[in-house]
Amino acid sequence: MQIIPVIDLMRGQVVHAKLGHRSHYQPIQSTLCDSSEPLIVVAALLELYPFTTLYIADLDAILGVGTHAETIEIITQNFPQVNLWLDSGVGQMNARSLYQTSQMRTVIGSESIVSLQDYRAISYAIRSTHVLSLDYTATNALGIAELHNSARFWPDDTICMTLNAVGSTKGADLTRLHQLMLLNNARKNPSRVYAAGGIRNIDDLKQLKSMGIAGALVATALHNGQISRLELKKFN
Repeated sequence: MQIIPVIDLMRGQVVHAKLGHRSHYQPIQSTLCDSSEPLIVVAALLELYPFTTLYIADLDAILGVGTHAETIEIITQNFPQVNLWLDSGVGQMNARSLYQTSQMRTVIGSESIVSLQDYRAISYAIRSTHVLSLDYTATNALGIAELHNSARFWPDDTICMTLNAVGSTKGADLTRLHQLMLLNNARKNPSRVYAAGGIRNIDDLKQLKSMGIAGALVATALHNGQISRLELKKFN
């Protein structure tokens, strides 16, 4: 099972994403380092454990108020050994937003997709090498129903992103993950499904692994020390 650390970028800093209330996000406070500067936070995460993949949410780009393209480029240059999954709010065919390189894969969040036509156009343009994030609040599936109700259009890697659980101690959304796994397992070639939001500790990761979940996106539990270096080494 793959563990992927997450950094959320807003106004030039790494912020603590919590419950999906983006207007209230504050600079990260971490036991791993005493800074919210992106390069320092990434270095601290890699010192904790040699993660092979990092998920970056460019919240300014998602909200349409700016971009961290320069910061992200610097991260790629300083950490060439790390693969990046980048969510920059891609919702339509806009080549400027498709940071697709050998080191970086575009994340398409369902919250940013208006139509299946737009999704398929983006998917075709980047040869289905993207990562799909199926985004949820406590009560709603965000984006077009076709992506949530059928695994037909899922790529090789698909995230179940429970936004209302992000940064919390609620635990992963096991009910929704189970529903998505049923859809996924009906495919001839199942997608690798990843859990995101609410993961508290190593026991949560073990439970997800037992369900057949391919990986987990984690931030808070790494920064507050609930998942330790020793546990990461034993788990992997």
